[in-house]
Amino acid sequence: MNAVEIEEAISALAEESFDAAEFPYLFLQAFGNKETTLKRLRKGESNRSDLGGVLQTNNIHIAVAAPGKVTNALAALKASPETTRAKAKFVLATDGDTFEAEDLASGETVACAYADFPDHFGFFLPLAGITTVKQVRESSFDIRATSRLNRLYVELLKTNPEWGTAERRPDMNHFMARLIFCFFAEDTDIFGGSRRFTSTVEQMSAKDSSNTNEVIGTLFRAMNMKGEARATAGIPRWADQFPYVNGGLFSGSMDVPRFSKIARSYLLHIGHLDWTKINPDIFGSMIQAVAEDGERGALGMHYTSVPNILKILNPLFLDDLRARLDDATDNPRKLLNLRNRLARIRVFDPACGSGNFLVIAYKEMRAIEAEINRRRGESDRRSDIPLTNFRGIEIRDFPAEVARLALIIAEYQCDVLYRGQKEALQDFLPLDAENWITCGNALRLDWLSLMDVKGTGVKHRTDDLFHTPLDQAQVDFENEGGEVYICGNPPYVGDKFQTDAQKADLRLLSNGGPKAVDYVAGWFWKASDFIRSGGSFAFVATNSICQGVQVPLIWSPILRSGQQIIFAHKDFYWANNASNNANVICVIVGVSSEPKGEKFIYFDSNKKLAKSISAYLIDGPSVIVEKHPTPISNLPEMVAGNISRDKGHFMMRLDDRDAMVEQHPEAAPLFRKILGSFELINGVERTCLWIDDDQASLAASIPAIAERLEAIRKYRETGSERGKLGIATPHRFERTITGKSSQIVVPRVFSERRPYVTADYMKSDIIVSDQAQALYDAPLYVLSIISSRMHLAWISVTAGRMKSDYRYSSGVCYNSFPVPRLTEKNVADLAKCAEDILLTREAHFPATIADLYAPEKMPADLREAHERNDEVLERIYIGRRFRNDTERLEKLFELYTKMIAEGGTAKKNAKAGVRA
Repeated sequence: MNAVEIEEAISALAEESFDAAEFPYLFLQAFGNKETTLKRLRKGESNRSDLGGVLQTNNIHIAVAAPGKVTNALAALKASPETTRAKAKFVLATDGDTFEAEDLASGETVACAYADFPDHFGFFLPLAGITTVKQVRESSFDIRATSRLNRLYVELLKTNPEWGTAERRPDMNHFMARLIFCFFAEDTDIFGGSRRFTSTVEQMSAKDSSNTNEVIGTLFRAMNMKGEARATAGIPRWADQFPYVNGGLFSGSMDVPRFSKIARSYLLHIGHLDWTKINPDIFGSMIQAVAEDGERGALGMHYTSVPNILKILNPLFLDDLRARLDDATDNPRKLLNLRNRLARIRVFDPACGSGNFLVIAYKEMRAIEAEINRRRGESDRRSDIPLTNFRGIEIRDFPAEVARLALIIAEYQCDVLYRGQKEALQDFLPLDAENWITCGNALRLDWLSLMDVKGTGVKHRTDDLFHTPLDQAQVDFENEGGEVYICGNPPYVGDKFQTDAQKADLRLLSNGGPKAVDYVAGWFWKASDFIRSGGSFAFVATNSICQGVQVPLIWSPILRSGQQIIFAHKDFYWANNASNNANVICVIVGVSSEPKGEKFIYFDSNKKLAKSISAYLIDGPSVIVEKHPTPISNLPEMVAGNISRDKGHFMMRLDDRDAMVEQHPEAAPLFRKILGSFELINGVERTCLWIDDDQASLAASIPAIAERLEAIRKYRETGSERGKLGIATPHRFERTITGKSSQIVVPRVFSERRPYVTADYMKSDIIVSDQAQALYDAPLYVLSIISSRMHLAWISVTAGRMKSDYRYSSGVCYNSFPVPRLTEKNVADLAKCAEDILLTREAHFPATIADLYAPEKMPADLREAHERNDEVLERIYIGRRFRNDTERLEKLFELYTKMIAEGGTAKKNAKAGVRA
């Protein structure tokens, strides 16, 4: 269960009549306990309570107290020896009137009326295995409000199915945005009285809901009219008490969906929530999910976003602002200069969704400004930070509307916090009609027309937020010049999952260039182009943009422009819920055209000062590893395996081969064992026909084989992108290559979870398919290098990916790998290490490579053999073991840069007569 589902279940429990006998079980059920678990507790099989309550091991001890004895019951639960022995995390006591609970680890308590305990549902979320409790508690209201709004939304669509169509869905979304504003406004005195909107709907609409839509529509019309126009428009007295809102929020269509009795009940219930607690930081992304059919199942999944968003905003510009504030101390002139700087900063999110980044940036900047005003003795001063300096682009209409609404709410809350309720109210209404959140395709729009770097841009005002043409979204800046910071979390979308339109967007931006890049690359390219005249940007992206073949495609044009990476957050999960972990590993990359100050690479809660940050997000030169036709080091050539181009006709099941050989014993020499990545790693045996030219006549004389060869010939005759190759020699693989005596086989695809590249050394009579790479008749020491931690660290950033697995290629992973010049002793030592690894594997026969290199099950002696191998190789690089992969990569990139500058060591060593 997710947080929203739990909140709904808890709220339903609180609304029911209190049942002392059933409460403990219903409470546990609300937090996701299955019926089988509850059944065992009811029977006493797993209930360890010594106080007549319910004690669930490693979870909670619950007791129903006598009336008025809740505090005493809670004390008894805490003192119970069984509570300690069962390692309970919580104790809870209630009599159906009062409710008390305690977190035994933190000592934090809850004490409230029984009816109000759903307000504290976040306190108990560890019972459901949800560990991000702090963020949930901070957003408990948002989760409750989202849950109620979702129920209302779904109920309205039942009564008004036409509002769920593509044509009417925008009207439905506009209606929800207006409701949200009204709920917020009535609880914050904007409407001049507590619960005025909800109370009016409750009093003026019939209980059977027959005119609920008409009452709400009348209120909306009133809020869209100035006072003098209301009399002639026939606005009734009960609606005339509402202020003129303007701002485009209530303009356009005044249609309101029909209400059922249930929908009316939901609306009134929502209105009785405390909307002063709304948190626009995350509420937008949650309410956005209400309006998206495909996202509704993920309600409540967004509450961890705020800390992650600050991972971008802090190093991008907020840390610098706070540092300047510290430097200014109480100096009035320095404080004034900083305040003026704040007023001219522009924050731009070109994939803004419901505005989370913009809202958080605004609130953080208002906090800094408030501290400046406090130090200058001007605490009541109106903010100099214009809301229109926080701009966004969003491709969907409803999130774009919610983004603007979230910013409006954030502005009001900041005014209340820093200036007081009275001042906030007098400046709030009417709303401005400016539309500074643009609805459109960010990769097709001209960002300069929306966020002019140097001037004020094109002036535009509109009376309708919801129907502004895309090419008229410009809003006058209140302060010219200033700094521009671009930020956001653009859509990732891997190459294979992109629509034709998305692929067209990327082709347009790259002039028809790279095809196989993540969709997020478009935002990096657009932002890079935008900041050529000044500015910085930082985006969240999947870590794939800083790995493998995407690096040169995405980063070469950015770094060639002279821009630099100024900070980076290494691999982390963007958002998670313990029950629904995000499965996307993300990075954050910040880029500037005017790099100043120190550069940092962040790892979890740690950070490292870097001289330079490469596109691979390591402290190293801004060099990009390109594909090399031959090894830059003094290593033998690696080639792809054999290409069959046979539509499967060369391949045979083992039992089919045995049957054919039994019938035609002369066919036995025509079969060879064949393997690719899967077979190599998993020990799977496969066989194929392998027919040399001098065996072609023999093969043709065996009917079953001749039939297969004819099918191959016909298949090749049809041609393909490769042309009509191998028609005259259907008995042979299209490409054939074998060694004289031995081969080192390297899988092309293997799991990133394995601690080493799982290559193997074998005789050359085994055929290597094109699903693996091979070094034919190569010296044994090369296996030592490929099987090292050094090589794995290198491919972790240079290899392509197939899902999360490494996709190994000779051109990028092997040919580019920098190896120092080796002495004959080095070669001998490495060969001995490789031999030890092979012998240790052999000692565990019949275990497969998959068995031996399972991360948590690798045999100790095999791990020791690899450790010795790493020790020998790493001492060749720096005379000692490396401390970690970061240090390995820094050394490898340093060496790679030097070798490329020298034209590679292979040629140099060849001239010096160094043996391979």
